[in-house]
Amino acid sequence: MPAPKQTTRRSLLVTSAVLSSLALAAPAAVAAPKPSDSPSASASPSATPPASMSSVGGARLGRPGTQVNLASGVPVLPKDVSARSWIVADAESGDVLAAHNAHWRLAPASTLKMLFADTLLPKFPSDTKHKVVPADLAGIGAGSSMVGIKEEETYTVHDLWLGVFLRSGNDAVHVLSAMNGGVENTVKAMNEHAEELQALDTHVVSPDGYDAEGQVSSAYDLTLFARSGMQKKDFREYASTVSAKFPGQTKKGKKGKKVRESFEIQNTNRLLAGDTDVPVYQGIAGVKNGNTTNAGATFTGVAERGGKVLLVTVMNPEKPEHNEVYKETARLFDWGFKAAGKVQPVGELVPPKGAEQAKPGANPSGEAGGSGDGGSATAGTGSKPVASAPAADGSSGIGTALGITGGVLVLLAGGAFLVNRRWPLPDLVRRRTRP
Repeated sequence: MPAPKQTTRRSLLVTSAVLSSLALAAPAAVAAPKPSDSPSASASPSATPPASMSSVGGARLGRPGTQVNLASGVPVLPKDVSARSWIVADAESGDVLAAHNAHWRLAPASTLKMLFADTLLPKFPSDTKHKVVPADLAGIGAGSSMVGIKEEETYTVHDLWLGVFLRSGNDAVHVLSAMNGGVENTVKAMNEHAEELQALDTHVVSPDGYDAEGQVSSAYDLTLFARSGMQKKDFREYASTVSAKFPGQTKKGKKGKKVRESFEIQNTNRLLAGDTDVPVYQGIAGVKNGNTTNAGATFTGVAERGGKVLLVTVMNPEKPEHNEVYKETARLFDWGFKAAGKVQPVGELVPPKGAEQAKPGANPSGEAGGSGDGGSATAGTGSKPVASAPAADGSSGIGTALGITGGVLVLLAGGAFLVNRRWPLPDLVRRRTRP
């Protein structure tokens, strides 16, 4: 049941006061030099983290090694986490519950697509159509993950985003980049957006996360991208979709009539779709995985249990086991849900530079992409989101279920950002049978 307007206004006033006091009390964050400032910047970082890293979000986050405030009643961190870098944070408050080399600049792989999506999703309505020309697919790296886009075929923006989120398709990224004025223009926009989000460890060279000289990010920054993106309705829905139908190639049918078939694509996020050695994680709602030669396996996930919403990022586990990045993420989620409310934070996820308080009456969906009807951006025929219960308007999926039921929505669309103590996620226990 929605909160009364008077209560909402009071919440906004309280939030404003809190933000003002934080701004006055918090010390200035110090960032390490941007990767582009260093001639030796590389997609292959050193074997050990630097002795001093960025202090954005708190001084302890800039220190190498594991940072956690263990005390009586706080569960011990899992010992079998081998990732070079990781972070566990409360998605609602921004508190960092624990971290390990949080600001270490590492190759991000396709987790960088979270920044790509957060930057470009607002640019095109989901029903915009685009006919692919050969130039759109130029420059895709060898061995890239692909969704199967064909030249001279027409796709909607909705189709392309499904290709980005579910199959991590670099071909879909390049087509969307072409629509945005080209790869160079898109990279520039992504770097500018990263700076606005205070993701100062990040330097984008390729919009799809493909290994490139000087392209780096960090567990901290990837978590900022996820938190920002998950405040947009369509981002949430794409990130939580398990499987969907994707347009195939147009062919001649039996009677000579042109027919365009479709094929099913499944989300490569194993905590969302499951695998032989990885069960679907209870409460998972996205976000994005990646894997390249330099980056190894990377993953950022968001999950909800017992009213707590956590974000976990894991970068490059040293253990060579199959699906290790998901297994370590699950262990950190388990720890975070047990520790939440007991452990004192070691830092925070900072708001964007130009953070402004959301005004009463602001768009409650946080939707990007200009659909304007408040409906589901991914509720097209054939898509199968995690949360399948339909809303009153007939749309379905996690974005609808993520609608605020009693708190103030965290917004980042349109330049508005409201620090919020309640960001409900849907009941994700009720789900389809695992694919």
